[in-house]
Amino acid sequence: MSTTRTRTLLAAGIAILIAGSAGTVVAAQAAPPAPAPDHHQVSTALADDFNAVDRNTTWQLTSKLKLNFPTYHTEGIAFSGDHIFLSAVQIIEPTQKYATPQGGYDRTPGKGIGHLFIMDKAGNLQKDVTLGEGDMYHPGGIDFDGANVWVPVAQYRPNSSAIIYRVDANTLSVHKQFEVKDHFGGIVMDQQTGHLVGNTWGSRRFAEWDLKGKQLATWENPNYFIDYQDCQYVPNSAMLCGGITNLPQTPAAGGANSTYELGGMAMLDLTSHQVTRDVPFQKWSTAGHVATRNPFKMTADGHHLTMKVAPDNGDEGNGTEILTYEATVTPAAR
Repeated sequence: MSTTRTRTLLAAGIAILIAGSAGTVVAAQAAPPAPAPDHHQVSTALADDFNAVDRNTTWQLTSKLKLNFPTYHTEGIAFSGDHIFLSAVQIIEPTQKYATPQGGYDRTPGKGIGHLFIMDKAGNLQKDVTLGEGDMYHPGGIDFDGANVWVPVAQYRPNSSAIIYRVDANTLSVHKQFEVKDHFGGIVMDQQTGHLVGNTWGSRRFAEWDLKGKQLATWENPNYFIDYQDCQYVPNSAMLCGGITNLPQTPAAGGANSTYELGGMAMLDLTSHQVTRDVPFQKWSTAGHVATRNPFKMTADGHHLTMKVAPDNGDEGNGTEILTYEATVTPAAR
């Protein structure tokens, strides 16, 4: 073979190798991305599953976690990856009803201390954060947005005032976000809009604010079934609440002075401001309270719902226990 022919073949071979390498690089760059996760399926699981809950849903009590520290009157609960958060009010001086309203109030302010208990997953107390100022000492229902826990602390009377707090779930640092007029006993962070939504005394009215406290909207609760006590955000732009109302007994059972507790759960659309589903819940705690009396949160996993509640005060029954109820549902086909 001539030197010229050899050089020609070598050049051709090198050219083929270079072209092949370049083609490999281009193919790698042009490869289609991995399929994106089905965010719709993930984000709407709780809403879809709760929409399948009805009065015939079978709820099983699967565990009780007793808290071995003073918890006073429990209000709201939230769960992060590392912590359990429980809000509670310690009453030092109970409020007293006025014979006639005074200064726009129907009762005295009373005295108390607002607590946000921070626990590990086993229920061991790690930190007791005191929240509130002056007559505002009553923490309400709370919400965890993935980074922060939102806590309203209000006067223990309607038509009063409240402070909205933000607690960093990792550092546990507390930030006073803003103050609002009126008693707000519950709050959620609408992660679709970045706005906060609160409910007033008895959940008769809702308000929406930006993070600086500017009120953006307010609306009346269209539902009178129960009073919502503790709520959570549900994608997309909904809130799921648990609550209670006290209804009078028959005269033979004591009449209005002997009420019974009606519990329930409801989902509200934060865009239309309508209740989209509500269901009664009549399971009872060790102390005899309906389970949805105050702290309430729910999760969904594969059409399996898990609800955690803590209805009993620290000084009644077996003390405060975090109760876990579970149910399997069959959502409607899409």
